[in-house]
This record gives sequence, structure tokens and C-alpha cells, in this order.
Amino acid sequence: MAAHIIRRFGQPAGVLVWNCLKKNFSSTAPKAATQMTVRDALNSALDEEISRDDKVFLLGEEVALYDGAYKVSRGLHKKYGDKKILDTPITEMGFAGIAVGAAMAGLKPVCEFMTFNFSMQAIDQIINSAAKTYYMSAGQVPVPIVFRGPNGAASGVAAQHSQCFASWYSSCPGLKVLSPYSSEDAKGLLKAAIRDPNPVVFLENELLYGVPFEISDEVLSEDFVVPIGKAKIEREGKHVTLVSHSKTVGLALDAAKELANAGIEAEVINLRTLRPMDDAAIINSVIKTNHLVTVEGGWPQFGVGAEICARIIESPAFNYLDAPVVRVTGADVPMPYAKLLEENCLPQPHNIIKSVKKILNVQ
Repeated sequence: MAAHIIRRFGQPAGVLVWNCLKKNFSSTAPKAATQMTVRDALNSALDEEISRDDKVFLLGEEVALYDGAYKVSRGLHKKYGDKKILDTPITEMGFAGIAVGAAMAGLKPVCEFMTFNFSMQAIDQIINSAAKTYYMSAGQVPVPIVFRGPNGAASGVAAQHSQCFASWYSSCPGLKVLSPYSSEDAKGLLKAAIRDPNPVVFLENELLYGVPFEISDEVLSEDFVVPIGKAKIEREGKHVTLVSHSKTVGLALDAAKELANAGIEAEVINLRTLRPMDDAAIINSVIKTNHLVTVEGGWPQFGVGAEICARIIESPAFNYLDAPVVRVTGADVPMPYAKLLEENCLPQPHNIIKSVKKILNVQ
């Protein structure tokens, strides 16, 4: 029998059986999930878009020879040289103005601020030059530019370096404002921002740069983009809607997991885009859950959560609310330097859980 098998298949029976089993197991074994940090996702997006479009270039402080203050531009200067990756002096008003002028002349600059706190030095260029020129020129002068960098609180950098500018820039017509959470968000939204013909403010988070997220093969594709203006439901639920953006999406997800242990199913919406905001995603979710909690790291007054509250009140979803909308925000104070005070000034999962239980009237 063994000789017959060898003659027919050219190998002993034991080897034949083992190869069949190995083939079967290898074809059915689950594929290991691919992980990518937010930093690498941003780097990949920049690399792909600079390679794809000769008009795209990056400028900012330490983006070239030093590979970026947070290593987001690591390896790009070595690959593309001084014409594509430009180091600038410490003068935000100056290099932001250069970037806006380049965009008006037909290029597609990506202007990096070491932190968006420093964008205050260049806010006239962002608001009065970038955001308004297309309108004021009757559509003759588009300004395809991306302003990007870390936004919001980091860790131990005190009041002048811990501000969230989401509501600042989201209030200005003429700008698109994006706020990614995951690696998928970071890569897909940055590519979409660079390809967009309008000025885009791209608000990253320093504490997320080194965080790895699972990504699909689709995200690894050079053709992958996340559409601007579309939110993502990170977790489905039926009892309460949690709406957030950037790092606080993770807090909302953590809170949702703990709430699930108490039988409360929270739906978590990752806004991704702040302007234009995906009203439909929020409205449809509130109509389903009848409760809403907004979560953000910025100040409460005139914040993103306040805007969401107003839109829900003005929408058909208002009639479906079974309790008032609650906002979970950063404390209404300049950020303290002391670690314990800093932690208490920022939203935590227990703040979200307490707010949810309050509006659901459960202990």
C-alpha cells in the first residue's frame, strides 16, 4: 500500500498526510492583525501623497533634518530632499504665510505646527488669508493647504501648551477641521485633507502618536482615504449615545465597556470631522437611544459639545430625548502644571459613566 502511494504521489504516506494537514491548517488559521501607530499612519500618509502629487510638500520647525519633533516626518527628508521637506525658523507667522502664498500659487503645502498652541502666532494667516481668500476672490484663488500638528493637552506642559483649538477653528467658515482618533483615521483623513482643494486644519494629539491600532489591509492601500464629513460608529448601542473626537473617543470606549457590565449599551460615535459635522449620524443615533452625552477635552463654554447640543435641540431628535443632554469636558480653568490637578482637569471614564447613569436615572 505504501509503495502504491509513493508511486502515485511521489512521497511516503506519512509525509503526504502531514502536508495535507499543514495545508489545511495554514488555510484556515486566522491571520494575525496588523497594527500601526498613529505616528506611522501619519508618516505613511505624507509619504504616499508627496510621492503621488509633485505639488505636495511639507514645511515646519524641525520637520527635515531632525525628522520632526515627534518623528512624524521620519525618513522623508532623506527620501525627498530639501525641495519637498523644508525646515523653517521658529516664526509661525512667517512660515504659515509662506505656505499660504505657495497654496495661492498652485502648490499644496502641508504646514506643521510643533503644537497648535503655537498656531496662535499665525492665526491671522490661517483665518484671514487661508480661510477667506477663496470667497473674497469670487472663487478665483483656491488655497489648498493643510495646517497640522498636535492639539489639546499633552502631559505636564501647563496652561500655555495644553489648549484644545477644536472649537476655535471649527467656528470659522472657509476651513475644514478634522480630528482623528485611530491610525485608520490619521492616515485616511490626512490623505483626504491633502487632496482637498480647501484649507484644512488637522488636529492631532501628542499622546496618541505612539499608540498602536489594528488596521485592515484596505487601510494599508495607497488608495485608502476617509471621506471628510463622515463620522464613524465605533461601538453600537441602544441606551445612550456618546459623541466624541480625538483622544476622548478612547475614553468613551473605555466607559462604554464598563457600562456594558452594568447592562447599559452605549453607542460611541467618533466624529472624525468637526467642520463639516456629520449631523445625520448624531441625530439618527439619538433618535435610537433617546439619550446623549458629549465628550471632549476642551473647555465647556462655546465648545464642540455645546455646538452638538444646539444642533440636537434644533433637529427632529430633540423630541426623542428622554433626558437633558450632558456635556463632559475639560475643566473651565487654565491647565495646571501639577500632575494630580492636571488629571482632574481632563475628562476621565468615570466622569462619563457618572453622566450616563445620571441621565438614565440608575445607580
